[in-house]
Amino acid sequence: MTVIDPETQAGWAPETDEDEDDMPLSTRLSIADTLTLGNAICGFMAVYFTTTGVLIPHLTGTEDGGMARHSAAMAVILMLFASVFDLFDGLVARKLRASAMGAELDNLSDLISFGLAPAYFVVTWGMVAQDAHQRVSVVAAVVVLLAVVLRLARFSCVTLRDGIFQGMPSPFGALTVVAIVLLELPFLPTLLAIIGVAWLMVSRVEYPKPRGRLAVAMLSWIVLSMGMLAAWALDAPGGQLLLQTGCSLQIVLGAMIPVFATARRVNTFRDNRRESRAESRAAQLR
Repeated sequence: MTVIDPETQAGWAPETDEDEDDMPLSTRLSIADTLTLGNAICGFMAVYFTTTGVLIPHLTGTEDGGMARHSAAMAVILMLFASVFDLFDGLVARKLRASAMGAELDNLSDLISFGLAPAYFVVTWGMVAQDAHQRVSVVAAVVVLLAVVLRLARFSCVTLRDGIFQGMPSPFGALTVVAIVLLELPFLPTLLAIIGVAWLMVSRVEYPKPRGRLAVAMLSWIVLSMGMLAAWALDAPGGQLLLQTGCSLQIVLGAMIPVFATARRVNTFRDNRRESRAESRAAQLR
């Protein structure tokens, strides 16, 4: 206990000009951080709907096809909303102010929405699908989760040239995994496709960052996907066909982008070799 001399007032802390009630800069949230937190909330709610609307009814024997379809569609729509938040928080951070903890919040939110949520979706599929094997599907889910963890960690450590990602972006990978599950292919092709997507996420294949027209195209595709899922959930005429078409297009995009990226790298390598040969010949003629 501090003893205070009534005459000298010793023990009182000297006054400072700084306001101690001010929040440190490292803990202040920006607008971009708010969008990032929306991303995390969507990922958690996707797990919630998958559990309450698909898994629990299956385990308790109260499964209703319509309810399971609605909940599965809602879970995927929430993952799509998470990808929208993830798209806009980067744009807002570049235009406005980014907080000191923005990058950490972004990685943690992505881990929930694009790592945990799709991995949990795969686990649930392994438990409710008729031809699935539960333990094998758990292994596939762990592979997806670890791929996202490794990809996010590498993204924080590796510096690449502006405008590209190394490896399939985690939002795109998560949506591709979910599309593979919703397509309801036989178990083995589904399993191999999921593992293939996980490999693409940790690969060195270059993917363009969604900016400008590409960002608009991506946002349009997300909105269209939400409409397809809503039609399927409401059992609208042609809803099943729309869902299968959307899932197939998502998988085709996921498979074709690496092909085009590889072809572009090969062409660039060839052009560089031709230029170097031409320069060496010109130097010899001199």
